[in-house]
Amino acid sequence: MFGKSAQVLLLGLVLMPIVLGVVILPTPPAIAQTSPTAQKAEADRLLQKGIQQFQTSQFAAALQSWQQALILYRAINDRQGEGEALVGLGNAYDALGNHPKAIEHHEQSLAIAREVKDRQGEGRSLSHLGSAYDALGNYPKAIAYQEQSLAIARELKNQLEEGAALGNLGNAYFFLGDYPKAIKCYEQSLAIAKELKNRRGESNSLGNLGNAYFLLGNYPKAIEYHEQSLAIKRRIQDRRGESNSLGNLGSTYSALGNYLKAIEYHEQSLVVAREIQDRPGESYSLGNLGNAYFFLGNYPKAIEYYEQSLAIKRAIQDRRGESNSLGNLGSIYHVLGNYSKAIEYQEQSLAVAREIQDRLGESQSLSNLGSVYDTLGNYPKALQYQKQSVAIARKIKYQPGEGYSLNDLGFTLFKLNRLAEAESTLRSAIAIHESLRTGLVDRNKISIADTQKNAYINLQKVLIAQNKPEAALEIAERGRARALVELLTSRFNHQFQTDLQNTIQAPNVNTIRQISKTQNATLVQYSIAYGEQLYIWVIKPTGEITFRSTQLDPSQTLAQLVGNSRRDLGVRGRASVKISQQPISSNQTDSLAQLYQLLISPIVQDLPTDPNQRIIFLPQGELFLVPFAALLDAQNHPLIEHHTISTAPSIQTLALTHTLAQRPKTKGGTVIVGDPQMPTYNGQPLQPLPAARQEAIAIGQQLNTTPLIGAQATKATVLQQMTSAKFLHFATHGLLDRVYGDIPGAIALTPSGQDNGFLSAGEIFNLKLNADLVVLSACDTGRGEITGDGVVGLSRSFIAAGAPSVVVSLWAVNDQSTSDLMQEFYRQLKQQPDKAQALRQAMLTTKQRYPDPSHWAAFTLVGER
Repeated sequence: MFGKSAQVLLLGLVLMPIVLGVVILPTPPAIAQTSPTAQKAEADRLLQKGIQQFQTSQFAAALQSWQQALILYRAINDRQGEGEALVGLGNAYDALGNHPKAIEHHEQSLAIAREVKDRQGEGRSLSHLGSAYDALGNYPKAIAYQEQSLAIARELKNQLEEGAALGNLGNAYFFLGDYPKAIKCYEQSLAIAKELKNRRGESNSLGNLGNAYFLLGNYPKAIEYHEQSLAIKRRIQDRRGESNSLGNLGSTYSALGNYLKAIEYHEQSLVVAREIQDRPGESYSLGNLGNAYFFLGNYPKAIEYYEQSLAIKRAIQDRRGESNSLGNLGSIYHVLGNYSKAIEYQEQSLAVAREIQDRLGESQSLSNLGSVYDTLGNYPKALQYQKQSVAIARKIKYQPGEGYSLNDLGFTLFKLNRLAEAESTLRSAIAIHESLRTGLVDRNKISIADTQKNAYINLQKVLIAQNKPEAALEIAERGRARALVELLTSRFNHQFQTDLQNTIQAPNVNTIRQISKTQNATLVQYSIAYGEQLYIWVIKPTGEITFRSTQLDPSQTLAQLVGNSRRDLGVRGRASVKISQQPISSNQTDSLAQLYQLLISPIVQDLPTDPNQRIIFLPQGELFLVPFAALLDAQNHPLIEHHTISTAPSIQTLALTHTLAQRPKTKGGTVIVGDPQMPTYNGQPLQPLPAARQEAIAIGQQLNTTPLIGAQATKATVLQQMTSAKFLHFATHGLLDRVYGDIPGAIALTPSGQDNGFLSAGEIFNLKLNADLVVLSACDTGRGEITGDGVVGLSRSFIAAGAPSVVVSLWAVNDQSTSDLMQEFYRQLKQQPDKAQALRQAMLTTKQRYPDPSHWAAFTLVGER
């Protein structure tokens, strides 16, 4: 086990050199005469034609036009025209990936410019030579050429040339790892482009700024710049630039952990690159797709893309790209357990990176070599490589790489039993990780946090090894649901009447004790360490904290065990689940008893003996899918018989939902939805739910409210009423899919002419609710995308919108038994205000009629009691 997944090299960011190849001349009519005048006119026409072809990414055609122009200019001894044609040819070869040939032509054009004393042409040729050497990885030479070009542009007071030289100089500093200097150049280049209304130059500078901010870890700014760049490139029909911008956006989303969105962008980029025969662009798109599939765990597909990318990069002599592809292949073989092949590829990658002075690539190759030696148990050698990687990342101010390398270094120190050093190193890694989330939108905070989770796990292991379980609890809490905590605090800060910055800090152990006391509940927090160990903390209302650690069985993962329990329960869709009044099967007993032994038995002596005393479970990962109420003890008694149960994504969210519940009470009514006129999904109408209709009518009678049933339950009507309601109850179909936006989950309502009838989790997320309780009496409403921030889906969206308490289902529930349970829940709620106790009594009553736990154990209360 190593401290993180092997680090894939540079995520294929494509910098955009600002090309100012030739002066655009008026296009004379094509003539066939062979006089020198006619030949010059034809050469000028071909030169202009090549420019137009180049600007529309027809690089091979532009090459042909400029070759013909060059022949004519030489025939009439037009040295100025010859120089312009050579510049164009150099740019075309550069665009086609043949950088040595590009250098050859740019050197010829430079010689001519100096011969005819054309200072402007000399500056351009120097700039183009700098870009070509930059592409070959010779950055010091690239900087020298660009600085000469910049000096000439300023001497001539030529702003267009100055802007181009600044942008290209920024590229060279970028690859040397001097990002602040690169940004300074890019910003100056952007300002000039805007002043001159040079849209192509503006879009290139925006893209380059996006790349610099990406490597500094400022992902919101990177996305902002890349989106602006893409919009301009599409507007001016710059196809090559469009492909680059799409790829850069994909790389940014990949760094955020949103790999599906990354694949979408990279596939678009690849299509464009192939359409215009952009070989460098094609190779980067292939490599980026390999990165995304690597992180998704589809290694055969990743290898296929990496090998295709490597072949193109070698063919076009893209040395930096070659180093990246070698490193990525090494990372794949590391994960696959072929360590000798992994070392071979990583050493080749390191050699190329050092040869071309690619400091970022060197740091990443060193990090990857350290990871391989760590896996092989050669910790001193791993430490040597990891320290070198950290030093380089720190020197070039590459924060994401520094954070990952520090994590690896800390984990290796842990294995060497150098615990104090390991703790300090991992705390530094976490500080860097958390700094990278500043300014991100909620969804991206979730994604990036999931890519950083190993540092929190590693630090917990180190602290527990030092017998510091309470400090480990602080880190376990610090690593979960941070995005939701920050979101709730920022949205409802005026209601919390507290300082925003103080609220969003991860709680210390004293704050955790206070939250347990305020809740008057026993908190049970789980943390899974790489599927090897399960850490459990029990925090009592008295402030006492106990810690237990359980070794997990490697032959059966937690995910498998949870999956088996769901399979044994035979869960399906609400309208298709058959009613069973038979006792539970032996398979169900086995899987539910196994989960009890793993999750409850180690702490049973720490749990309250009074069944009315609440336990709040704080799961992690696959444990969010566990039906805690149904777990069976040695006497085959379900946990709900002994305890009142609820769940929450983190301890700190409990403090925030508690504060939400204390808001001044509104006079809002109740919205009850039952069996809407079902919308169509995937071409098929959803089945009606007659028992859901009965449920809505019965609950409406209990609460003195007229329910919205059938055609009345339109999306527009429900949205209009729900924002001011005190109680929200939905008895309908629930979906797990992404219907709108990138948050999974939706509730089926009656469609109208203006909508499709689905109220999505994404739409709910953006609402502002005053409801004290939301009940989702539908299928799978407690499920979604399991992340370090909890379950991203309907329940989280309702909490984010302001609901402190949400009742959701963990699987597809039966129509009739769910109707009975919900009616009983509201009968109990009228007798006592405690929602968790009301749900417990409803489960116990329903269990008497339907013993199978698939009918009574699906629902859980999330949040406030």
